[in-house]
Amino acid sequence: MIADRLFMRRALRLAARGVGCVSPNPLVGAVIVRDGRIVAQGWHRAVGREHAEVDALRQAGDDARGADLFVNLEPCCHFGRTPPCTRAVIAAGIRRVVVAHVDPNPLVAGKGVAALRAAGVVVEVGLLEAEARELNAAFLKWISTGRPLVTLKMAMTLDGRTADRDGGSHWITSVESRREVHRMRAHADAVMVGAGTASRDDPLLLPVLFRSRRKPLRVVVDEVASLSLSSRLVATALQSPVLVATTDAADESRVQALAGQKVQIAKLPALDGGIDIEALLTELGRRSIGSLLVEGGPTLAATLLRNDLVDRLVLFVAPRLLGDPMALPLVGDLGLRDLAAARSFCVKSIRSVGPDVRIDLAPDTPVLT
Repeated sequence: MIADRLFMRRALRLAARGVGCVSPNPLVGAVIVRDGRIVAQGWHRAVGREHAEVDALRQAGDDARGADLFVNLEPCCHFGRTPPCTRAVIAAGIRRVVVAHVDPNPLVAGKGVAALRAAGVVVEVGLLEAEARELNAAFLKWISTGRPLVTLKMAMTLDGRTADRDGGSHWITSVESRREVHRMRAHADAVMVGAGTASRDDPLLLPVLFRSRRKPLRVVVDEVASLSLSSRLVATALQSPVLVATTDAADESRVQALAGQKVQIAKLPALDGGIDIEALLTELGRRSIGSLLVEGGPTLAATLLRNDLVDRLVLFVAPRLLGDPMALPLVGDLGLRDLAAARSFCVKSIRSVGPDVRIDLAPDTPVLT
């Protein structure tokens, strides 16, 4: 029904209000409809707070009895930080529940739908499923694989250069694009750079140009723990967490000095002269990092792409030509020597950001199937 699609789209818009606030929980919105009219709506606002269904049911009160509930994810049926949503739905007398898709969380995974049906509630699954899965792509990746959804962001000139031959990159793109990147930081659980970027740019990696409700974990891939104690990252480690991912190749005195400045340390296996990047992603997932924004240079970008670890690629293209063959390229050596072996992406969207162009892409063969 057209009306059902409209109500589910409303639930998806409500769910999106939780971006940057609810991870590692999913984004969920709920709409209660009686006689074709919305009588209550809710969304999951923060970890530990009531779920979307309970939020909407509380507002609906007696109007929930005999009504329809539209929710973009299967209601939970287990005790976590909050009681099961299925119990609240059944107790409220909801007649029909329309769910976009089943929750892959092993604690739920169809059990919520089964519990509702066992109580006599009509349940329909699959309305706007593709849109709902895209909204919760980070949660779905994390709950299914134990690793975060990886978004690689890069800014470049028209000829694919990310910095001049001396490493200078301030600023390739416009202030409008920088605000957009800060918005991306605010919505991510963690932001990651390599040791070279941390040394060359001395970045802060916080969303200072965008109002955020929480600060992301800042991660530096640094196999020898070379991050300067006078860097802005270390200086602000008490205000917003910083994690240095390193290996046994790091001098212990360097590690202890960073730890003494309240920098978190993760010692990981070495691989090919650097850090085992897959082990790092697994460690971030263990820390409940569901979405990772990578802002590293060509070396870190190449490592992720070479190992097929990028879920989303976001390019900010400035309308400028550098024309210097010695300037830094978009990515380092991927080991590919002919076009037939080239990494292939599909374009999801293209739009203007100030004078620049933002291109959102995904691998032709998704990392998460």
